[in-house]
Amino acid sequence: MTCHSCRIDTVKAGKQKDGSQRYKCQQCGKRYTEQKARMFGDDSRLPEEKALMVLRCLLEGNSVRSTARLCDVEPNTVLRILVLAGDRAERLLGDKLRNVPVKDVQADEIWSFIGCKEKARTAEHDSSFGDCYTFVAIERDTKLVLNVAIGKRDQTTTNVFAEGLRLATAHGRFQITTDGFAPYRSAIDTSLGDRVDFAQLIKVYRATPEGERRYSPAEVVSTETVVGIGQPDPARICTSHVERQNLSMRMGIRRFTRLTNAFSRKFENHCAAVMLWFAFYNFCRIHQTLRVTPAMAAGISDHVWDVKELMSSL
Repeated sequence: MTCHSCRIDTVKAGKQKDGSQRYKCQQCGKRYTEQKARMFGDDSRLPEEKALMVLRCLLEGNSVRSTARLCDVEPNTVLRILVLAGDRAERLLGDKLRNVPVKDVQADEIWSFIGCKEKARTAEHDSSFGDCYTFVAIERDTKLVLNVAIGKRDQTTTNVFAEGLRLATAHGRFQITTDGFAPYRSAIDTSLGDRVDFAQLIKVYRATPEGERRYSPAEVVSTETVVGIGQPDPARICTSHVERQNLSMRMGIRRFTRLTNAFSRKFENHCAAVMLWFAFYNFCRIHQTLRVTPAMAAGISDHVWDVKELMSSL
């Protein structure tokens, strides 16, 4: 380390209680402390240990304000850390999930909302306000989440989702099953038609009494299988695994919890929370059935990552 005043090299002069190295200038006598590298560099002044604690709280399903209280920081600081971590997580997923060999993929979309629900949205609201859907593709055997797309439940978002799934999967034939959402047909045919056996599992629901409609899920009375492309194996036409993943999202991401005031207020924060969760799910969280992480089961990683490694990987 160089003395700021004399511009000459300093010598070591003991350590602080936290282990930081102290230095002393032999010419002017000034002392300096070694500056530890922060996880997010100049974008955040929060110490590394505190930033990791914030991320762990968010990944365990805590809201922004409860995380701020637990970590003794401001809510805006929590959101700033979330956005920085979400950006790194998105780049990590884009870098690692490329040409992954798969056999059986399931896709579904999960509902949430930003700012307000669709029925309360007005012309004065931002275009991102209202219903927001997260499209998720998961490999049945490894439980690896291959691709995620966030937006409206329309053809545009479905097309982006299908194209991202093509980039994530290796060139080889595999089976894919979705629900009965109509835009999947053209999107998968355009982006994946040359490599998939595609089927849709359409569920028929029984009408629920008026008093139970808000809180109770509708009862499934029958299912119908529609073959879209190729010759999918009837025994593997299923969406149960990706629907179980939807439950994990609602348990692990506070802003997906129903009937609370923890919903997202900004699209940017919503995307950051989703990307952070899926990076954590793929590389850090041990799946109870597999006894390893999905990334290990898919051969992408050879060990269980921690949150620090997740944030330091890019």
